[in-house]
Amino acid sequence: MCGRFVLYTTDESLLAHVGALPGVTEVHAPEGTPGPRYNIAPTQMVPVVRLALPEARLDPARWGLLPHWKKDETGPPLFNARGETVATKPSFRDAFRRQRGLIPMDGYYEWHDDGSGKRPYFVSPGEGRIMWAAALWATGLDRLSATMVTTDSAGPLAWLHDRLPRFLTEEEVEQWTMGTAEQAAELLHPTPVDYLEQLGIRPVDKAVGNTRNDYPELIAEN
Repeated sequence: MCGRFVLYTTDESLLAHVGALPGVTEVHAPEGTPGPRYNIAPTQMVPVVRLALPEARLDPARWGLLPHWKKDETGPPLFNARGETVATKPSFRDAFRRQRGLIPMDGYYEWHDDGSGKRPYFVSPGEGRIMWAAALWATGLDRLSATMVTTDSAGPLAWLHDRLPRFLTEEEVEQWTMGTAEQAAELLHPTPVDYLEQLGIRPVDKAVGNTRNDYPELIAEN
């Protein structure tokens, strides 16, 4: 699963990453880009990228999907959607059919218990790179919201947690966002191992467990 992530790439740098996606020639961010964040939690605002090639649009969205039939915000926030059931589960199936996007991140946190208690780890692709998490979006309750698709863990991250966000390679982005539901379903498998092998993993301060903490030192090795 993924319940906390980091996005410190912002302003023109973030727009440049979006603009570098295959097929994108024009990027719109009508509400600007988010400020740097180091401890983003469910129900907070996250940037969502939606493609209509050759255009891309970046907008703020609530992290926790609000399907069109939702009457209010009660209940656990739908911040993760299991890839195994995302095409059929009522909470996600409509969005999966035609409302697929991307959530950019510089890395995410995961907790692991090595026998002496849980501690957080930071998983990241390295400086200058962005991770694109497969996402769904909806406009229930007249507001944009999103969820992140997860799969079984794999390869070098299997020890950390049994679930993993479905990170997309640049070659997979168009198929996920612009393809048919059947084409998108072909990507509902764990992130390719060769992608995961490029990620760095380091233990970080337990202060990340408090959502009020949001500062750069959280991602430093501890």
